[in-house]
Amino acid sequence: MAEAKKTAKATVKKPVAKAAETTAKKAAAETTAKKTTAKATETKTTAAKKTTTKTAAAKTNKKAAAVKENISIQFAGKEYTTEQLVKIAKDVWEFDLKKDPADFKEVQLYVKPEEAKAYYVINGTETGSFNI
Repeated sequence: MAEAKKTAKATVKKPVAKAAETTAKKAAAETTAKKTTAKATETKTTAAKKTTTKTAAAKTNKKAAAVKENISIQFAGKEYTTEQLVKIAKDVWEFDLKKDPADFKEVQLYVKPEEAKAYYVINGTETGSFNI
């Protein structure tokens, strides 16, 4: 009879051990699934924050770009705006230098009121001056 009890106990221990092992595997799988879900949620949250940040930055840049500039130079009873000086430079390009107006891409102007002159660099190569 003692042998029957030992066999019964051994038989009972094996299924319990297997059940405990299966439970441990399920718990590990659930933990892994929770970690994966947490990482996915974190990734989505991070992506949403980045999108929100980019959108806010874009709105800020649009507001900054809306600044209106108006610059006038006054001297010796004369007044010139930047638009007027650029127009004069375009006219010099077209009529004095005999260049195509479509080729006028960039201009840098340096105004010297004491000389009543504006110096220009057009398209990074053509240099000269005109009286103002």
